[in-house]
Amino acid sequence: MTIMVTPKHQVTYDGATVNVYHANKGEGLPKHIHDYSHLTMCHSGSCIVRKEGKEMIFDKNTQPINLVANEWHEIEALEDGTVFVNVFAEGKG
Repeated sequence: MTIMVTPKHQVTYDGATVNVYHANKGEGLPKHIHDYSHLTMCHSGSCIVRKEGKEMIFDKNTQPINLVANEWHEIEALEDGTVFVNVFAEGKG
């Protein structure tokens, strides 16, 4: 079970929001869904993203992952000191 973490930094620029999360092992964003797509990327450490029927481990060398609107997903840090970022624009699919 993923322990919820809040953004360390949040910036909105020209309609896009950037949330920067600092997480330790087991922390992240538990299973959720929303009506907009977003990118997620890992800047340090490693994470796992889970969506219906799929799991993917990613780190700083992985291309950002697009999480589509209206599909549940979960992001969990796999090691202490992980930094991951979500970028989105609410109201856009």
